[in-house]
Amino acid sequence: MSMADTLFDEPSSFDRDALAERLRRLAAEGIYIGGSSWKYEGWIGQVYTRANYLARGRFSRQLFASTCLKEYARTFPTVCGDFAFYQFPTPEFWARLFALAPDGFRFAFKVPEQITCKMFPAHPRYGPQAGRENEAFLNAEMLKEMFLRPLWPHRDKTALLIFEFGAFSKRALAAPDAFLERLDPFLAALPPQFRYAVEVRNPEFLQPHYFDCLRARGVAHVYSAWTRMPELRRQIEIPGSATAGFLVCRALLRQGRPYEEAVAKFSPYSEIRDPNPEARESLRILVERAREQRSMAFLFVNNRLEGNSPLTIMAVTEPD
Repeated sequence: MSMADTLFDEPSSFDRDALAERLRRLAAEGIYIGGSSWKYEGWIGQVYTRANYLARGRFSRQLFASTCLKEYARTFPTVCGDFAFYQFPTPEFWARLFALAPDGFRFAFKVPEQITCKMFPAHPRYGPQAGRENEAFLNAEMLKEMFLRPLWPHRDKTALLIFEFGAFSKRALAAPDAFLERLDPFLAALPPQFRYAVEVRNPEFLQPHYFDCLRARGVAHVYSAWTRMPELRRQIEIPGSATAGFLVCRALLRQGRPYEEAVAKFSPYSEIRDPNPEARESLRILVERAREQRSMAFLFVNNRLEGNSPLTIMAVTEPD
């Protein structure tokens, strides 16, 4: 690393102040737009200032990872905490995290996969659970005690909890109705003090009974741009797909592109490498729909959609 790299940010055409102002105005209307996670060194010179993360004159990854949320929140009013999918955070962890965010900033969190995974993948990281049935699948009491109780003191800054369900095999759940038979009583048991949203990755689940189930519980369907899901525009156009008094979208991947391919193609996420005009237009449609309905909206853009989510969000929010 050169002296210039350690002491100075490279010139950037990224207008952070202009983006922050646009997002502040949208948030004032109840429309929150942000990234999926925030700890990306590729955003240095755009969202982040390198000089803020120097230790003894050198860039410190540890300092960056532990504190960059403060600077992220100067531009964005919200973020989706994908990390929560992999753990039950402790009260101490939550306290440290929320201390970094200013008043008015709103978090969304993915609920731990221990709750949403029907069968654990045959992957080394699952240890002895790999390939086995998950006995805690949709266990509302476990969720309340191990996740919601520690999060409870911070519910005012918690805008949304997302239940991400990976694609179910026929072996795991034979049919959409079998999923709803488990999902409905689970949603009914949840405390109403949080907003909830459900993200599915089985296209065949997008049927009236699924949307009716969510609507009955005041839970949002997540419009999800994902490898094997219909394009966002197609999901938005499904009658009855808006199931709550708020809209939720996670723009994650181009349809047909595997996650691993996107990581390899786009890392370190410093620039847009594959523009997706269709996804951008779908996000604009959701913004306008929220305005028309005077409803809240939570829209999250992943780096793996186009290569750099701040630039995607910049393009989506540019004035006509």
